[in-house]
Amino acid sequence: MEEKILLKKYANRRLYDTGQSKYVTLNQVAAQIREGRQVEVRDAKTKEDVTAFILTQIILEEAKRKNVLLPAPLLHTIIQYGDNALVEFFDKHLQETISAYLTYKSSVDEQFKQWLGMGMDISRMTQEGVAQMNPLQSILKSFAGGSEPDKDNTSK
Repeated sequence: MEEKILLKKYANRRLYDTGQSKYVTLNQVAAQIREGRQVEVRDAKTKEDVTAFILTQIILEEAKRKNVLLPAPLLHTIIQYGDNALVEFFDKHLQETISAYLTYKSSVDEQFKQWLGMGMDISRMTQEGVAQMNPLQSILKSFAGGSEPDKDNTSK
């Protein structure tokens, strides 16, 4: 069996492959794992083992691309074992994700309100223009006694 690939994780979130002496991406690490290689990731400064964190990042990135956060069997496991499964992950990262989502949603909502404001002005002007172009309007006004007779009807 091959030795583990030793990666160093730097504060700027970059991963350095010590065996190849080069920086690697999460996708490259995932490809190596798919080939059957084992990885160990250590924080470059503290030397703490952060392998589980990096593997979780890889899984989340793949889930993001597939538009599925977690598969149903894993969700069942989390529910079944409650506090024993993924507690730290959900405490740290789910909160960050929700906060980022809410910030993004707020900015999109604000932009949408601005577009609606511009649209209301255009909509009002359009309604006034359409009302003036409505061919039935002059007929309705004539029945109500509020318009002059049509030019075609003056010869009768």
